[in-house]
Amino acid sequence: MARRRNLAAGPAAMTAAAAVLAVPPMAPMVPSPLGYVCYRSAAPLRIDGRLDDPAWQDAAWTADFVDIEGDARPRPALVTRARMLWDDQFFYVAAAMEEPHVWATLAQHDSVIFHDNDFEVFIDPNGDNHEYYEFEINALGTGWDLLLTRPYKDGGKAVNGWEIAGLKTAVHLDGTLNDPSDTDGGWSAEIASPGARSPTRRAAPPRPPMGTSGGSTSRGWSGPSRSWTGAMARCPTRRRTTGCGPRKE
Repeated sequence: MARRRNLAAGPAAMTAAAAVLAVPPMAPMVPSPLGYVCYRSAAPLRIDGRLDDPAWQDAAWTADFVDIEGDARPRPALVTRARMLWDDQFFYVAAAMEEPHVWATLAQHDSVIFHDNDFEVFIDPNGDNHEYYEFEINALGTGWDLLLTRPYKDGGKAVNGWEIAGLKTAVHLDGTLNDPSDTDGGWSAEIASPGARSPTRRAAPPRPPMGTSGGSTSRGWSGPSRSWTGAMARCPTRRRTTGCGPRKE
């Protein structure tokens, strides 16, 4: 009788084992965007690109920028990092970029700046993935500001005629521009964007930027880029900038 009970239990045990094996695999974990605590500046900043204003000493550096695809791509050979502050008038971003040969050729405002090596900032004041604006700057100090009512992947179109009123920017070169005969240290940029409000709504009283902000650097149109995405509250999207051809959301 004991042998029959054991035999009878066999099919049930096999069914249970099959049920366990049939459990679908878990979806891969999606990494969370990096966070950054943006503090209020103790005093207005002097925008000259040098990053030596005492107020910047109170702001931590971000993590070093990596490729937008993360560990799927090699670590960048050159360091890019940023700092952020705010006050009643501006949201401040400072960026420092190692670059052995500082190079820039685009001198006309609203040129497609990422055809040069550049630094880029994306600001979405309410973090809803829509009505966000972008600013790009190269080592000449040439800027490109544009508005996107929605991401490219949702059919959004860049509004190139839109301007960030009251924007202040500056760059500083640690080396010589467009001279391949020497080795440079790099360059830095400072950006002061007025307020932190939706670009398509009426101005609101100044407040700390609690939406999304992010930054990236394009290191040559045909080469890899370095990107970092931070969030004061949340950061729902990241921008792909690696490789040739049109960039995608």
